[in-house]
Amino acid sequence: MTEKIFQIAIDGPAGSGKSTIAKAVAERLCIDYIDTGAMYRAFACKIKNSGIDMYDEAALEKLLDETDIDFSKGDTLLDGVKVNDIIRTPEISMLASKCSALGPVRKKLVALQQKMGESKSVIMDGRDIGTVVFPKAPFKFFLVATPEERAARRLKELIEKGEKTTLEEVLADIKQRDLQDTTRKITPLKKAEDAREIDTTSLSIEEVTGIVIEEVKKHGYCQTV
Repeated sequence: MTEKIFQIAIDGPAGSGKSTIAKAVAERLCIDYIDTGAMYRAFACKIKNSGIDMYDEAALEKLLDETDIDFSKGDTLLDGVKVNDIIRTPEISMLASKCSALGPVRKKLVALQQKMGESKSVIMDGRDIGTVVFPKAPFKFFLVATPEERAARRLKELIEKGEKTTLEEVLADIKQRDLQDTTRKITPLKKAEDAREIDTTSLSIEEVTGIVIEEVKKHGYCQTV
């Protein structure tokens, strides 16, 4: 029997646990995890390094044509170079939020994401996976958590990477990012009508992962390992 190809869409604001849960679910279900946020971060990094004005449409289109973003063994590759840590700085996070609101950027990256999910089962996380990238995905989840909890999680990540910042600064960044993501004109962050909302504020990674996996197993799509 041929295994069904399916998509799991996980959306939500920064720090709600999307990437962590998506990675855990992908491992348990033996499917590919596509970090769409990393794609936008990688392109934001390309913009920063190129020095172009992101609002110069001609220059932006040219840069997009010259950009290759891929994933390999858990690494994010920008033009063949691993950029895992570089794209996780607060500066790149804010720049990614801005450039993700640009039409040409979203058009190209959404097309790449849809192509990735056409031939194999995938789990993707981002801001518009369930509403734009895979509106017909059989499994949609929208993760939320309080701004304070999300900031605490982010601060822990940054400190572990040697970044020097404060909870107040990270919380301010989180709130600014939320504002940008929810008010942008092109595909703003919002919950798909048929998505299941999960408040991860007081839940463990194992608990949230279990909720997602049980939903998939309930519909007989695949087995866990």
